[in-house]
Formats: sequence, structure tokens, C-alpha cells
Amino acid sequence: MMFVDGYDSAILGMDTEYQRVIYSKSKMVDVLIQDGLSESDALEWLEYNVWNTYVGEHTPIFLHELTKEDIHEWIDRDEEIL
Repeated sequence: MMFVDGYDSAILGMDTEYQRVIYSKSKMVDVLIQDGLSESDALEWLEYNVWNTYVGEHTPIFLHELTKEDIHEWIDRDEEIL
């Protein structure tokens, strides 16, 4: 199992089948904002340094927390683009 240092408050749970820790992307952004970064800088830093890295089969899962309505809106938006 692999953890991301400094983001314990962003842990949502664990994928017990593959032993991967699940983090909330929005809560990770909040951690960096509390450390003084702007939201855009926090997003850019996390995308480049954390979310888009693969460090083996136990790489954590980084999750967008969405409601059912959010998911439907996202699907509808993508269908309009296609």
C-alpha cells in the first residue's frame, strides 16, 4: 500500500481488492491552498507531480467526488462534444 505524504486529511478510503488508497482530489487541493498556494497553482502542481504519476501497482487512486447529478451532467456534456 502506498500513501502520499502530507495528504492524510484527503484520504477517502481504500480499494481493498488491490490495496490502493483512495484520495479526494478536491481535498488535496484544499491542503495546498491552506499552505498558501492559489487554487490554479495547486491544481497544476498536483496534476504534474502527483495525479499523473504511476509508481507501480499500488499507485493511489485520485478521485473526483461527484454526485449522481454531477455524473449525468458530465456525461451529457461529453455527448454534446461528440
